Amino acid sequence: MAVGGSWALTLTVSVVSLLVVQADIMANTPVGQLFVHELQRETFQHEFEPFHKLYGKVHNDPMVFKCNRQLFPDLPRWLRFTQRHPYDNGFLYGTPVQEDLGKNIIEIFVTNKRSYDTFKERLVINVGPVVKLIPYQAEFFIELREIEKVLPSEVQEEIKQDIQKIWGTERLDYINITSALDRGGRVPLPLAGHYEGVYVKLGSDQPYSKCLRRLQTTAHQRECEAGGKISGDCSACIIPANCITWCKSTLIDLSRPVPPPPAPTVGSGILAWGGEFNPPDSPPERDFIPDYIITVIIPFALALILCLILAYVMCCRREGVQKRDAMTPEIQLYHHHTIHGNSSELRTMADGRSGVPQPLSTLPMFNARTGETAPPQYPSDSVHIPLIMAQQEPNVDTLPRK
Repeated sequence: MAVGGSWALTLTVSVVSLLVVQADIMANTPVGQLFVHELQRETFQHEFEPFHKLYGKVHNDPMVFKCNRQLFPDLPRWLRFTQRHPYDNGFLYGTPVQEDLGKNIIEIFVTNKRSYDTFKERLVINVGPVVKLIPYQAEFFIELREIEKVLPSEVQEEIKQDIQKIWGTERLDYINITSALDRGGRVPLPLAGHYEGVYVKLGSDQPYSKCLRRLQTTAHQRECEAGGKISGDCSACIIPANCITWCKSTLIDLSRPVPPPPAPTVGSGILAWGGEFNPPDSPPERDFIPDYIITVIIPFALALILCLILAYVMCCRREGVQKRDAMTPEIQLYHHHTIHGNSSELRTMADGRSGVPQPLSTLPMFNARTGETAPPQYPSDSVHIPLIMAQQEPNVDTLPRK
């Protein structure tokens, strides 16, 4: 019975563990096409349950996402992540190339900035081979957009519809979306009406329209360099923020195969005879005396002159005691000598205090009632005896009274 109970407990724990473990998020993307995965805050809001279960309140908590490749500190080279603010959703986006084929496991860490709880989830991206060839590609610059505002699917569809009108076909696919900051653009001012700009690349298997082919003409390039109005601008945008900058749009035609570079010429592997080696001649002799004079003699001479000037000022320009006494009034000199004499006399008297009896003012006062004198607290020859010592009687008030 005990063995059966333990097996039942083990089986129950295993089943509960399997139910608690959540499945990974699976995503597929082909090589050469844009991949976008939106990390929605509302989805992860339900992972922080205790507060809602206890109090029944729903909060719009700020959340911060951090993504990295499993067992690596950063994302794969083709994948990028952006989140403007903790109250905004995060986006994983990028375009894989042929070298990125295979499985990419991305770890997503979500931090609730209100409760500082952390949740972890995994995103598995399977990069497959090329689905279809896109020989005709074009890149457009949208000046009044930011990367976070273009990555949502509904905004991508709006931009795609505008370019479909220019291209003349609905068979368009996104290839890449890049912020202008990644292309060396300047960080915009944190003011309304200033945006970083976004480059949007789309492609199709249909050739370019007549309007798009004008981008490759010399007249269009001259108009863009002049900075005036572009005569061949046929872009049409329903939303003003999605309008493209015609002069920064380029065409990338891959329909014509690019000729490979010429192969290197294979030689015999033996160097041609160039004659005997003639070493270069010795350099001509150089006279270092001018350099020695400039770097050593002249600074030394200047230092010597400065020392002589300083010695003359300090030693030869002094007034002297006799000249100073002649310019000083006699009464001032008398006071000066008197002070010196009195100071010397005081020092002499202080040296001979050991043989002179102490003044009466330094002796302890006697008791007025008994006639006794208090014993001195200091040696008789001490120079630290106070002028008037306190009475030794505990009941006698020594404070002065009127």
